[in-house]
Formats: sequence, C-alpha cells, structure tokens
Amino acid sequence: MSPIRRSPAWYALLACLLCLALPVSAAADRVPAFPGAQGWAAHTPGGRGGQILRVTTLAADGPGSLRAAVETRGPRVVVFEVGGVIDLGMKELRISEPYLTIAGQTAPHPGITIIKGGLTIAAHDVVVRHLRIRPGDGHRPKGSGDIDAITTLRGARNVIVDHCSLTWATDEGLSASSTRFLGEDESQWMRNASHDITFSNNIIAEGLAHATHPKGEHSKGTLVHDHVSRILIVGNLYAHNYERSPLFKGGARGQVVNNLIYNPGQRAIHYNLIAEEWIGHPYSRGEMVLRGNVLRAGISTEPLALFMVGGSGDVDVHAEDNLAVDRLGRPVIEATGRYTTAPVRINEPAAAPALPFGVRLLPSAQVQDAVIETVGATPWDRDPVDRRIVADVIEGRGTIIDSQDEVGGYPQYAPTRKPFVEADWNLGTMEPRSGTYPRGEPLR
Repeated sequence: MSPIRRSPAWYALLACLLCLALPVSAAADRVPAFPGAQGWAAHTPGGRGGQILRVTTLAADGPGSLRAAVETRGPRVVVFEVGGVIDLGMKELRISEPYLTIAGQTAPHPGITIIKGGLTIAAHDVVVRHLRIRPGDGHRPKGSGDIDAITTLRGARNVIVDHCSLTWATDEGLSASSTRFLGEDESQWMRNASHDITFSNNIIAEGLAHATHPKGEHSKGTLVHDHVSRILIVGNLYAHNYERSPLFKGGARGQVVNNLIYNPGQRAIHYNLIAEEWIGHPYSRGEMVLRGNVLRAGISTEPLALFMVGGSGDVDVHAEDNLAVDRLGRPVIEATGRYTTAPVRINEPAAAPALPFGVRLLPSAQVQDAVIETVGATPWDRDPVDRRIVADVIEGRGTIIDSQDEVGGYPQYAPTRKPFVEADWNLGTMEPRSGTYPRGEPLR
C-alpha cells in the first residue's frame, strides 16, 4: 500500500492549527520585548500585560518613587511622569520581583538620571531601557566601598539592558554575575549563573580608577562572571575604562558584536579563568565570539591588543572583522589577532557560530558611525554628560578619571513633569505610537 501523499498546503494548515493549540504564554514568548530586541533574552515579556506604575516623584523612596514601583509584586511596567535626578544616597536599588519593564523613555526632558547608587537585577524577565545611572564616589574616602551602575546577580535570566548611559561606577559599569559553583556540576553552575542576557546600545564610560574600591584601581567596563552563558553584548560604546570592555571569566560563553571601544587602558576585550579561584573544580570551557568590533586608542591607552587571553583551561574563540587602530588611525594588530602568554588553550571553531536572534552584523568600517548615532539613554536628546563623552570619542579626546568632579561633577537638572498618556504608547512594547521620541522642552 503506497503512503498517503500530503500537499504542502496541508502541512501548512496543520502547523497553523498546532500554533493555535499552544498555550497563550508559549505564543507570547515568540514576541520580541520591543522592536529591535536582540539575543537570547529578546523574547522576554518583561512586565508586558501587567499594571502600569507611574513614577511621580524624584525622591529615593516612598509613594510614587521608582523604588516603590520596582519593589511592587507581579508583572508591571514602570513609566515616568517626572524628569530629573534621583539621588539614591549611595544605596542600592534592587530588583527582586520578576516580570518588570522600566521604560525610561517615557520620562519628560531631561529624562531620568540616577546618581549615588546602582541598580541590581536579582530576578528574571526584566527589561531596563533609557536610564542614566551615574554612581560616582559620593565624596567618600578611598577604599570605602564599590558600586556597579547595573549588575545582574546569580539566577537572573531573560534580562535586557538597552539604551542606558552608565558612567562613574566604582566597580563595573555593567556586569553579569554568578556565584561560580552553585550546584553539583557544570550544567548546574551555568543554570544558576546569570544567563540569557542582552546588553545593547549602552554607553559604559569613565569607570573611576582610583576612587573608593577597596582593591584600589578599578576603572572597569563589563565583567561577565564565571559560567555566565548566552550573553550578547552588542552595539555598545565603551569609553575611558582601564580594562574589561568586556572581560569574560572562566567558562563564560557569549558573543561580543559591533561594539566601539575607545581609550581603554591596559586591556580591551579579554578572557581569564583564574586557577586559584577554581581549586578543587574541573575547568569549564569558555566561548567568545568577537565580530565586527572596533578599538580606537586614546590618551590613556597603553600598548595592548584588541583581545587578550590569560589564565588556564580552554576557550573557544571565533574572531572576525575586528579592527584596532592607534591614535593616528594605524592598524595595531591583525583583524583576528589575539595575544596570550598563559597556559590557556585557544580553540578556533571551524565555522562561525550563528548570530543570536535579531542581530544584523555590521562590517567594522560602519560600526563607529552606527554606534555614535544610536547609543545611550536618550540619543534623540542627550544630556550634557553623554554629549561630552560622545564628542570626545569623535574628536579623540578625554582620559580615564578618578572622580566625577574632574568632568563637572554630578548633574543638577531642574525637575520637570508631564502626564503619561497611555494612548500615546504601544503598551506591549513601550514604543511611542508616533514612531519618534519627543524632543525639546516638556510640559512643566
């Protein structure tokens, strides 16, 4: 008996019926968090469908504050009816409840700037967009403590940090963390570390070198901690950080694509499994995919490579179309160059790994202009700090600093107010229905 032959249309109809039978949550998982969302975290719902929480005060806490909104339970979308500066008083703002979207793009001019504190993400399914976070040293004595501008803690997953401006951190500007060995084996270590993370279109700049960190010099860009996996770092501007732009530690796995790195100190991109931290544990294999990144030396740049490897173990490295130039624009290393004097073994995959969801790879020759145009919290209306940093990158100016006071100090913006009108926004993606973000002065 011959088999029954089905037409392509029959199979298409069957596929459609199966889609209709899927749970609503599974169907929702296929919707990007917002247009242009990228990476393994791209389909997080964040707070979509939850309550709309309006931030109505610039106070650090209390009714109507950002802290109150963040600490509310259940799915929620945080919008802003105020613009200006939120002073955290050198305290952490922690996200412990999942299913959250912070929509900084809804704030009136001059947007939201958080000073003297940082944001810690200790939950899953979180989207943070269009915030400026500038911890600074808080005028505290040296060695008194350290603050990341934004960090994810162990177990954080499906997290997107997009279009934020992160400067003057006394630890890293933007990091993904773990506890290294939580669980019984490598699969559990990776599952319990931060994973499925996207850092996109951010300014990560001017990490403070000799400030308040107990270890001394600590101008750092991004730390991707041991066993963090499925992390995408794409389209960011790293400027004036001594090192870690970014650093992947032992067993970390992810892709670094189309970033602009300006004026690093002793290192730019690097990998390092520190054997002393792994005593009693087998080494995990790391993985780094480096495509279309650009490094430009600046005043503070020492002799370095675009990519350096240290430590022990094995790491898979695919490097393609990366460009590194000195202050005169002369190439300083070959496009796929990497340097190591350590016992770590570097493996080169035979074929390029697939790009994560939504990534449109640019050739390195186009990266600087693309990043400069779109990067930071409010590229349509940059604040003076972001404008200065971007201008210095373009002109080849600026240095690594020890205090925010060297570049004008903490911003002081007059508070502004403007009602949030739900009809003006697509509440599923938190994009304006007009297609453009507002410019100029708001209603006061």
